Amino acid sequence: MQDIKMMLVDDEERFLSTTSKLLARKGYEVLTASSGDAALELLKSHSVHVVILDVKMPGRDGISTLKEIKRLYPLTEVIMLTGHATVESAIDGLKSGAFDYLMKPSEIDELIAKTGDAYQKRQTIEEKIRVAQARSYVKSPREILKQTQEES
Repeated sequence: MQDIKMMLVDDEERFLSTTSKLLARKGYEVLTASSGDAALELLKSHSVHVVILDVKMPGRDGISTLKEIKRLYPLTEVIMLTGHATVESAIDGLKSGAFDYLMKPSEIDELIAKTGDAYQKRQTIEEKIRVAQARSYVKSPREILKQTQEES
């Protein structure tokens, strides 16, 4: 699971610094962004599997950033993270495509476990896409016979 590429997005510099160091020590590749706009800019040039996104940020908030990430990068899984959880924000985040919702402070092992679950979901979806694409290229024996008969 160490091949997971993740991004932390939070306006709290201390959280970004501490959490990214802990994750890097455990072998994860981690990008950080201090705003929703900075995260979207980084996503243009970096492939990221899972984004851990703070809900409350100045400027573009987490829900708005989540919606834009899911619009532009639908396979990127997003875990919402907040110290100000409300039922409404959790429901809004999940309806907007968040994989899950965690409260701050969150234990690093819990964060890693949720990230692993989100990554696994993405892998499952990617595999389904590959199978569907392969099926569209592979013809059944009946289709091959029919095409052969039409060409003769």
